[in-house]
Amino acid sequence: MDFDVLFLGSGQGAWNGAIPMAKAGLKVGVIEEGLFGGVCTNRGCNAKITLDRPVELLRQVEQLKGRGFDRLPSLNWHDLMAHKHEVIDSLAEGNKQKLENAGVQTIIGRGTFVDSHTIEVAGKDYTADKIVIVTGQLPHRLAIPGNELFHDSTDFLVMEEMPERMTFIGGGYIAMEFATVANAFGSDVTVILRGTKVLRDFHQPYVEEVVKDLKRRGVKFQFDVTLESAEKTEQGIVLHGKEGYRHTTDYVLDATGRIPQTQNMNFEGIGLEFDPIKGISVNDHLETNVKDVYATGDILDKAQPKITPVAAYESQYLAHLFTGDTDQAIAYPPIAYNVFTSPRIASAGVTPEEAQANPDEYTVTAVDYVGKDWFHQVGNDDINKITFVYNKEGYMVGVTNVGNDAVETVNGLLDVMNAKMKAPEQEELIYIFPSIAHSYMKYI
Repeated sequence: MDFDVLFLGSGQGAWNGAIPMAKAGLKVGVIEEGLFGGVCTNRGCNAKITLDRPVELLRQVEQLKGRGFDRLPSLNWHDLMAHKHEVIDSLAEGNKQKLENAGVQTIIGRGTFVDSHTIEVAGKDYTADKIVIVTGQLPHRLAIPGNELFHDSTDFLVMEEMPERMTFIGGGYIAMEFATVANAFGSDVTVILRGTKVLRDFHQPYVEEVVKDLKRRGVKFQFDVTLESAEKTEQGIVLHGKEGYRHTTDYVLDATGRIPQTQNMNFEGIGLEFDPIKGISVNDHLETNVKDVYATGDILDKAQPKITPVAAYESQYLAHLFTGDTDQAIAYPPIAYNVFTSPRIASAGVTPEEAQANPDEYTVTAVDYVGKDWFHQVGNDDINKITFVYNKEGYMVGVTNVGNDAVETVNGLLDVMNAKMKAPEQEELIYIFPSIAHSYMKYI
């Protein structure tokens, strides 16, 4: 065999495991046809949060206008896009260098399975004892006439001009996060949904707070719309839907979801079982139905959130498995996840909905910080609510927060949940005062 372990893809589900495997003495290779580091590093999380940062700061300044700030700063899309390139463009080569510096062989090109131990790249076969599929997801495209006029999240992240009118199709992470940014930079934003719910994975009363705030800022939501076609006219792009629906815009971002990248890699040829919508099924050791072929990250058909830290965790697990540190099944801890709207929503563990559906198992406590907590009054927060979930033994097993500091709040409380700390043990956590952590600890 050419390699002990060969990764197909270089995202978080690859390099987080590839580097420690190589350092442990395994011969490791990583195949990549695009940018090293995958979607999150180059065309997703990192780029998105760079574009969102001025919006986050602007919201905080807005809340303090007349309380220390006389006027609001202006936003400049061209300057921000230049900064985005400054921050992001070198990351791919940096990730490639990290792999090579650790002793991992990098292979450029598209990989196709020949058999369960062989991948072909540009006419050359590479063999491995174990192969790990880390090909991730790609944007879904709404299957209607005229969809060639639509853009996706990758296009938005390199957009040189902010359109006067921008329309988002869908109500998930991408639609809501990018609608927040576009609205802050002055675009006339419309969000079109086939159903009635936005951000289905989050506590809906908190989602309603975000939607209400976006509506107040001018974002229009159009629910129960089934689009049928799109056309280019002198007035702009016209979207047509059932019952005579018509909407004219300058830019359409198709945010109807992401699908697993399973095409043209000959999965069928090696008998690999996968669902074109859900992804690849694996056992509790992340092994597919084909022996010695594994998978990590967003390509997986799994209940856990398809987010960067989970892919990294899975990759690190395989490093422990392949180097003999463990033979146990993967065990996922409580996972924190969020949406980068303004305000943020973040959650971990048992959701309020799950708890309310099982009142014999859980109790729920909700706190509205606004007007009650002095630390949040310092920033004049206008939206900041938190819900705690406890099990019958009194341990915190879930938390959900909507607010500017939701990410840091849930991150901090995740540590308390994992440590299974009750009130007496929490006294040992002496945080900096004043701080977000010191503030939320008095409510749990």
